[in-house]
Amino acid sequence: MEIYLVRHTTPNIEKGICYGQSDIGITDSFQAEVDNIHRQIPIHDIDKVYSSPLQRCKLLAKTFNREIKFDDRLKELNFGDWELLPWEAIDSKELDPWMKDFVTIQVPNGESYVMLQKRIVDFYTSLNLLSNEKIVIILHAGPMRALISYLREIDLKDSFSIKIDYGEVIKI
Repeated sequence: MEIYLVRHTTPNIEKGICYGQSDIGITDSFQAEVDNIHRQIPIHDIDKVYSSPLQRCKLLAKTFNREIKFDDRLKELNFGDWELLPWEAIDSKELDPWMKDFVTIQVPNGESYVMLQKRIVDFYTSLNLLSNEKIVIILHAGPMRALISYLREIDLKDSFSIKIDYGEVIKI
């Protein structure tokens, strides 16, 4: 199986806002970013497209003109009570412990990075990895890092050293 992991294009949200599973839109640079993504992938040879159901992924998935399989396991980290809050507005009594151990500490009414990795690995291992298919998976930076850290046997705490830009394509 040939897999193209694709991070969604630039989201339409102010810097400094905590967002994960909030369903936010995309910026005006969308088409230019799509064109760049499509240049990196053999579009006509793609057999399947999988996508997070959030619109910043869904809109990109539709540009491949293939049937799309939406899967909640591809969503970004659930930031629970912190969704759409400015990072600076989050109570330091909650934020500080999480910042020290974001891997195992669960966000209030959300999830931990370990929980995210469990669901993305569950998705990955559900694929028929022995097939000759070429697939595109459109998702978010958190699940991409978590999957790459699983595949490369990198500790989750070190996975943020993996730089993933908006619209980045990683072939695995």
